[in-house]
Amino acid sequence: MTLEEYKASLASDTPPNLPAPLLGLWYDARGDWEKAHQTVQNDPSVASAWVHAYLHRKEGDLSNAYYWYRRAGKPPYNGSLESEWEQIARALLDEMM
Repeated sequence: MTLEEYKASLASDTPPNLPAPLLGLWYDARGDWEKAHQTVQNDPSVASAWVHAYLHRKEGDLSNAYYWYRRAGKPPYNGSLESEWEQIARALLDEMM
């Protein structure tokens, strides 16, 4: 799936069949932070830790976000939330190809 296809899927009420990290980002983009958080919180993957970090940064809980960035092996992001979302989505989609 390309980033453009992924973004287009946001128009649907039904999420695509994707791994937890991408599903978490999908729910976040649809405005359901709680569902996004629940989706990645229960997945032990490094990719979910990265999305988890982004979600806590978005929430404003920076100390928790920094913990999850460390778990993901990623530096804390300093740009906009929108650009971080896109960077994570692009990287995770590229891994699927």
